[in-house]
Parts: sequence; structure tokens; C-alpha cells
Amino acid sequence: MLAFETDCHIFDGCGFPAPGLHSFLFEPLFSIGGVDFNKPMLLAVLTSAIVIGFFWVAFGKAKVVPGKLQMVGEAGYDFVRRGIVYEALGKKEGEKYVPFMVSLFFFVWIMNLWSIIPVAQFPVTSIIAFPAALALIVYVLWMFLTFKKHGFVGALKNITGYDKSLGGVLPLAVTLEFFSNVLVRPFTHAVRLFANMFAGHLLILMFTIASWYLLNGIGIAYAGVSFVMTIVMTAFELFIQAVQAYVFVLLATNYVQGALAEHH
Repeated sequence: MLAFETDCHIFDGCGFPAPGLHSFLFEPLFSIGGVDFNKPMLLAVLTSAIVIGFFWVAFGKAKVVPGKLQMVGEAGYDFVRRGIVYEALGKKEGEKYVPFMVSLFFFVWIMNLWSIIPVAQFPVTSIIAFPAALALIVYVLWMFLTFKKHGFVGALKNITGYDKSLGGVLPLAVTLEFFSNVLVRPFTHAVRLFANMFAGHLLILMFTIASWYLLNGIGIAYAGVSFVMTIVMTAFELFIQAVQAYVFVLLATNYVQGALAEHH
């Protein structure tokens, strides 16, 4: 939903066309093989193409003395590798997970960035299905590594935080830890990203629509204030988009670290 999609202005006898859940619903744009593609799905596919294409071009013919594109690719890759993966897993253990975490970071970040790109103007991650799918991939990896590293019994102890020294509170502690790790963690991992992008897009929509709605009579003065807020919120959203991609990958790395940690 965009401001220019309505001819309604203040003092015209019509109410404010407030954004809401309807602003996140899209009709199919086209179908391929019986699968309907709407705007968020198309943007997700474009995100995959952009991430793959960028790193393919940047590192397809890597040089000892890198060009500009390779330098940008190396800077982004190194940021995730050293700033996130190595910090949580160490260099030796973490190196094998760097490609996955780099891909995850840039995939989430670009999906967030669509919110401020003209014409697109929609963060894909504000649709819960996309963060949920990514969180599920991380969850499966986490569980796989846990059982592979510790075996069945050891994995259960790792997941439940089993510790005989807890004494009488052990059953309660095990139940809470199991509930937290198996159900709450993957849920909050997805919802944290979704909620931030959903709320941010809703705020930008509200101020954008308000700028247009107030553009009439004395309301023009207020429209200017609303437009400034639109710019401010867009700049703030640009920061939040990067932060949320960072947090999502940081949590994913911490889950892997927990899966590989020795149970005591």
C-alpha cells in the first residue's frame, strides 16, 4: 500500500486510510507450473539471485590484487567470518560454517533492504513465513549437530541442561530447559526478525500515507512534518535492517556453538 494509491485528503470528508494487515497482502503477479508468485515471493527469488550473482562475480575470478567488487565482497565476507563466526566458534571450528552464515546474513539483509528500494518498497521478512523458514533451517542444523556430536543420550542432556547436582529441582529445570530450547528458541528466532521488520514497515507506511493525506489546505504544514518523519524513519529502518540480519546470524552461530559445546 502506497500513499499515492488513494485520492483521499484531509478536509475532503474521508477518513485517514490507515495501513494495517491488508498492507501485507498481495495478489498473485503470475503463475509458473501452477505456483502463484506474489510480490514478496518474487522479491525473495530476486534476493537469492542477487546474493548468488554478487559473490559469483566478486569471487569467480579472484585475484591476488582484488578489484573493487572483490574488495567489497571480501569485506562483507570477512565481517561475518571474523565479527560473528570466529567470535562464537573460534577459527578452527568455525571456518566450515562461514559460507552458510555469510549466505544467511546477506540473504536476510537484502530481504530487509527491499523496504526502502523504490518500486519494491516492501521488506520480505515482514511476512512470517520467510523468517520461519530460515529459522527452521537453523533449527534443523542445530539439532543435527547436537545429536551428531553427543549421541542420543548426550544430546538430550545437552538440550535439557541435565545436571544431577541440581538435586530436587532437576525435573523442573529439565522441563523448562527442554521447552525453552525445543519450542521457544526457534519461535523467538523467527519472530524477532519478523516483528521488527513488520513494525518498521508499518511505521514508514503510516508516515508516508499521512504526508499525502495531510496535503490539503492548512494540513500542508503538518504534511511537511510527516514527510520529515518519513525520512527519519527510513534512515532508522536502514540501520535496523542491518542490525536484524546481524542478530539473526549471531543467534544462529550461538546455537551451533551450543550444539558443539561439551556437556558438563
